[in-house]
Amino acid sequence: MEKAYLVLNNGAVFEGARIGAAGDGLGELVFTTGMEGYLETLTDPSYAGQIILQTFPLIGNYGVIEEDFEGRCLARGYVVRELCGKPSNFRSQYELDRFLKDRGVPGICGIDTRAVAKMIRTQGVMNAKICAEPPADRSDIAAYAVQNAVAAASCRAAYAVPAQGQERFSVALLDYGAKGNIVRNLTKRGCRVTVLPYDTPAEDVLALEPDGLMLSNGPGDPSENVYCVEQLKKLLGKLPIFGICLGHQLTALAAGGETVKLKYGHRGANQPVRCLETGRCYITSQNHGYAVRSESMAGLARLSYVNANDGSCEGLDYPDLGCFTVQFHPEASGGPHDTEFLFDRFLDMMGGNAHA
Repeated sequence: MEKAYLVLNNGAVFEGARIGAAGDGLGELVFTTGMEGYLETLTDPSYAGQIILQTFPLIGNYGVIEEDFEGRCLARGYVVRELCGKPSNFRSQYELDRFLKDRGVPGICGIDTRAVAKMIRTQGVMNAKICAEPPADRSDIAAYAVQNAVAAASCRAAYAVPAQGQERFSVALLDYGAKGNIVRNLTKRGCRVTVLPYDTPAEDVLALEPDGLMLSNGPGDPSENVYCVEQLKKLLGKLPIFGICLGHQLTALAAGGETVKLKYGHRGANQPVRCLETGRCYITSQNHGYAVRSESMAGLARLSYVNANDGSCEGLDYPDLGCFTVQFHPEASGGPHDTEFLFDRFLDMMGGNAHA
């Protein structure tokens, strides 16, 4: 196999073997702790502009199953300990290396991913480059920044997805980089979903007269999306709203709160979240590098969920505005499914249950 290098912004260099597409990959290096679900990870638009490192040591063992894709692959690179070249699964269509090549994603295998993950945990998320030779000039690594990520991840034009079975409600979904399972969770509950580009004006959303508004996940720094925040200010209180991940963060900004970048983020399918009302702990799927500052929401919203590891904000309720949001992913396609009930709560709100 061709030799390749992972070069970090702190000067660390890891030698490995090339996988995926030829050429360099430059991006923000993040790690995810999922033991499965690599297809859902690679096709999650929230990874736009980032190099993904899998902490689980063997990746690709069940191949590529296109039915499991969540969206477009927008990753800038892929880092694994060992890539399986001969997948064994009755649903497998082809191997993961071909997936990376077909989508122009450069990757590297055969490096100590545990050491890299520990470095990120200690020093924080940093930029990196996958390349054939360690560059003498690393200024491009230091200068890189994820920009215009939501515009890249969102749909280009509006489209509608019919309800499965009898239609109960119509939902407008603002697509900031939506995962496909958000739509599936709504349609299987009898919702007709109209998916809208991220920059749809509030007036156009309301003109559809939907029963509710869904705010999707998405990539990048939430504070960059000034236009989206301004539109949400016009929508809050006008109809039932449910926000996930970036949708959660943008809603907090629209309400007057603040967001902050986490040291290394929460990415993986094993993030513990505690419900403050019941004390129950849920295991959730997450993928975010920013969080809402809980203190900034005092008097604006009620904190509903917190991360059991670091205490960061995981959910907010806006009872006077008919809105609730969560930082984690209740639609997690690869699992866990502990919090899918939140979609039922959204339907209850659209059905007129003010206490949902």
